[in-house]
Amino acid sequence: MVEQDQYEEITLGSIVFGNAKPFVLLAGMNVLESRELAHEVAGALAEICQALSIAWVFKASFDKANRSSVSSFRGPGMKQGLAWLAEIKQRYQVPIITDVHEPFQAHPVAEVADILQIPAFLSRQTDLVQAIARTGAVVNIKKAQFLAPTDMLNILQKFRAYGNNRLLLCERGTCFGYHNLIVDMLGFGVMKRLQVPLIFDVTHALQLPTAQKSSAGGRREQIVALARSGLSQGIAGLFLELHPKPEEALCDGPCALRLQQLQPFLAQMKALDALVKSFPELDTA
Repeated sequence: MVEQDQYEEITLGSIVFGNAKPFVLLAGMNVLESRELAHEVAGALAEICQALSIAWVFKASFDKANRSSVSSFRGPGMKQGLAWLAEIKQRYQVPIITDVHEPFQAHPVAEVADILQIPAFLSRQTDLVQAIARTGAVVNIKKAQFLAPTDMLNILQKFRAYGNNRLLLCERGTCFGYHNLIVDMLGFGVMKRLQVPLIFDVTHALQLPTAQKSSAGGRREQIVALARSGLSQGIAGLFLELHPKPEEALCDGPCALRLQQLQPFLAQMKALDALVKSFPELDTA
């Protein structure tokens, strides 16, 4: 039987996800808007992450299939989107993470993506969990906005029952009344006790869900404060969405970090992460 502590670190090529390891950046675009824009964002990430010695994974969705409004932009679709992601992967020699919404998508997506992401609203869907788990890929499990941190143990056990132990948990905020999310910092410690690497999706946690007519509102001005708070808990990774012109983004622009702010933002985050992890863990039980 595999001991629980063997799940604490997940290796992906040269990248190691671990709550005590230097944070890994999962970053890119909310949704693929165009091939050219994807290369612009990926190129900036590659240059800055190399300069700062930050391990990173490129993120973008080929289909936003879980939006509230029928007029919300969905993306280029699986065939075109995977072709663009494969180009990014090859050109910048970077792993890829993207969403899977339906069971039939899992294996084709896993041929390109190194990490499959199960969206927060779908994280309890057994057929989808089974299909994603059986690809053998690393899985980023978004914690649903309506679930407590302790509820994630059942979802981890479901993935493991289908043969996949390469699991990351991702916090992205919890519903707080209407059109609002909050991030419970005490919940970070609860999920870390589940002995898996913990990722913090700072940009989605800034959402004001369905606060606009056809998309979510957001609180971009608070991204630094919230990212600092998350990394202060000693976690494995930071999930971040970027855009050169957030006001013109086709999805979740109000939450996205401006691309030109990426370098100073990451420099701060790296320094904070190193400081937090330089201290020994204290048992205050």
